[in-house]
Amino acid sequence: MAAPPPVILPVSTSKNATADDSQPPVATPAVRALINHVTGTVRSGLSDRRPWSELIDRSTFSKPESISDATSRIRKNYAYFRVNYFTVIAVVIGVSLFTNPFSLITLLGLLSAWIFLYLFRPSNPPMVILGRPFSERERLGLLIVLSIIVVFLTSVGSILITATLVGTGIVCGHGAFRAPEDLFLDDQDSGGSSGFLSLLGGAASNAAASAAPVLAQTRG
Repeated sequence: MAAPPPVILPVSTSKNATADDSQPPVATPAVRALINHVTGTVRSGLSDRRPWSELIDRSTFSKPESISDATSRIRKNYAYFRVNYFTVIAVVIGVSLFTNPFSLITLLGLLSAWIFLYLFRPSNPPMVILGRPFSERERLGLLIVLSIIVVFLTSVGSILITATLVGTGIVCGHGAFRAPEDLFLDDQDSGGSSGFLSLLGGAASNAAASAAPVLAQTRG
């Protein structure tokens, strides 16, 4: 009795492999680089903060003699407690958002739209909505319009502005009533732009430089 013929299994052709190879790479390294730089910036900035016990030392508080004295105190205290002051403002904004869940969800949704629809989305293939393809420039325009609507026509903008003003008021009040005579400001004044904002700017530049090659591949 003759042996049955061997069973031939279907084998995928090179067409599928070619199609898979033609897909643009996901910009995961760019996202990872951005997250790493932001995390490193926050850690570096927080490492420069002053002890909170100095910030709330009651023995250093006194009434300013004049408006010019209050202004001088604010400037000197800001030079010394720069990172602490930014932390206070960030905490006030965070508390305001967490006490308004709708605004927090709306803001997170807007941030996610910018990240996944523009920053790390390849230009090919184009985004299609209701059967119509949208170019990269059209996506940018839609996101700008969406941001304006979210910030100015919802409660998000008013909450952010109010929280920022409240945090700034707390910082200015503390700076005006804390006597800065015990602070050593030589290293702060000579540092120039070595503050928290310069760290943010440097990290943003480094993140953009790291993400540029990957984004060029995804959008190419």
